[in-house]
Amino acid sequence: MTPEPSEPPESFGHRLRRARDTRGPLCVGIDPHAALLARWGLPDDPAGLERFTMTAVEALADRVAVLKPQSAFFERFGSRGIAVLEKAVTVARAAGALVLMDAKRGDIGSTMAGYAAAYLDKDAPLRSDALTVTPYLGYESLRPALDAAHAAGAGVFVVTLTSNPEGDEVQRAAVRGTPGGARTVAQTVLDHIAAENRGAAPFGSVGAVVGATLAEADADLAVGGPLLAPGIGAQGAAPADLPRVFGAALPQVLPSASRSVLAHGPDIARLRAVAEQLADDVRNVSS
Repeated sequence: MTPEPSEPPESFGHRLRRARDTRGPLCVGIDPHAALLARWGLPDDPAGLERFTMTAVEALADRVAVLKPQSAFFERFGSRGIAVLEKAVTVARAAGALVLMDAKRGDIGSTMAGYAAAYLDKDAPLRSDALTVTPYLGYESLRPALDAAHAAGAGVFVVTLTSNPEGDEVQRAAVRGTPGGARTVAQTVLDHIAAENRGAAPFGSVGAVVGATLAEADADLAVGGPLLAPGIGAQGAAPADLPRVFGAALPQVLPSASRSVLAHGPDIARLRAVAEQLADDVRNVSS
């Protein structure tokens, strides 16, 4: 007998929209800085990393829409750090949070496909709901990750406009051949993302990373997918800044905070209260 065709997985865009609607429009990063471990009274070693990470997951995974572990802070501990990351991803997803792996991978061909397999394949130990990627080897260098995400019902967030001053030399550079040099590299990336999401509703599954601390975006942010906005809290941006930066694209924004939430641990009740208040503040400026 011919097997029945399997149903395609639900898209990341649909799952993200539902998570935002039910849990609030907030992403919380899990960034186990050495300074944060010390603030919690924990050693800067794999045992301290695990205690910090799993406390954050326990506090937030059943109520925050998205958790965003920063892979670098786990990788620095080698295989024992990666084991903690694998555990955190599995437990967080089981509790209902979407997991966005902040690894900012970018390469070409089979190497990019390898990164995609590591984070997006359904059987991968680090299988996440979405992955951050870097497009500056050319947007089409991301194709293996985009294809893998589509097949898995996962998402991809493309680094586009960051708030660090050095970013301008690449992101704001004029694209050769455009009239008056008016089209920037960042706008070219945004246009590619919009094309990727065309026809998707309510959200496409390909998003852009646009810093909440920018003085202004100065770009067309109508990409048809989510806009991850890091920088809320410790980096200086507040929910009240979001309308100025994002304008008409505000309904697409997923603000992200890390240290400004995590600094209130290891008290689980306090972590929850701070995250819930921040989600309410974002909801108020977005309504």
